[in-house]
Amino acid sequence: MQSKPHQRTVILFSTIALLMFGFGYALVPLYNVFCNVFGFNGRNEAIDNGTYNPRAEAARVLKEGVDKTRTVTVQFVASENQDLPWEFHPMTGSIDVHPGEVTQVKFYAKNLSDRTVVARAVPSMRPSEGVKYFTKMECFCFNNQVFKPGEVKEMPLIFIVNRNLPKKIQRLTQAYTFFDTKLSAESMADVKAVQPAAPPG
Repeated sequence: MQSKPHQRTVILFSTIALLMFGFGYALVPLYNVFCNVFGFNGRNEAIDNGTYNPRAEAARVLKEGVDKTRTVTVQFVASENQDLPWEFHPMTGSIDVHPGEVTQVKFYAKNLSDRTVVARAVPSMRPSEGVKYFTKMECFCFNNQVFKPGEVKEMPLIFIVNRNLPKKIQRLTQAYTFFDTKLSAESMADVKAVQPAAPPG
């Protein structure tokens, strides 16, 4: 027969295990709520697994035409994780666009460290409602970015603001935060995907 202290210990750890399981099960919906509240976009994951095609989405938006009677201001913000030794900022702070037109801006990034860094840009938008009306044709956030020591890149963002953006939204703020993926230069199996193909011959 088990002692009462032993029984209490078993009950305590069983309860903790159940709570941990419940928390883990709730992580996905909690993450979705977090994304909706703060404007994080799950399209990067969809691009990675092939369920979202940015160019196909852009083609659909382009068919709707340009609304030249309306102007929307798009602001750009950049930051890097505190552990990432980078300089990172938008080369255009803000721009006025007509919904439906294709616009290109660039971001500047420099690896300030003495090692090769593989990083990923995570996008977010305010107001969060604007995410589904901001279509990216090309974005450095679609892939991991590989920077050699001291390397500088000017990275393009090509986008369209959908003309169905609610009239109440007159300004969008597109933010990016770069995170070090912590991959070593020797074990980057996916680096080939972001390196340009060698020219023939």
